Amino acid sequence: MSLKSKNITFSLPVDLIEKLRECADNNHIPSVSAGVREAIEQYVANIEKKALHDKMMEAANDALFMKDLHNSMSAFSVSDAESAKEEK
Repeated sequence: MSLKSKNITFSLPVDLIEKLRECADNNHIPSVSAGVREAIEQYVANIEKKALHDKMMEAANDALFMKDLHNSMSAFSVSDAESAKEEK
């Protein structure tokens, strides 16, 4: 995440803001802003994770991709086996 910050204005339900303030008052979060930032970071991470999952599922259904993946795995199987022996 970028260390730069920018103030923005948005609307939240009053009861949610009260809960955030209570969390901050009870030291569960450093501040309301920190709680909102963490929640948005987690939300965006979940969206990105789902997008990656969707792309992987799409690739898994692509016959050419799967053939290329299989060929690549086969080409490196000997060196992978040798590396596994060295790690033990």
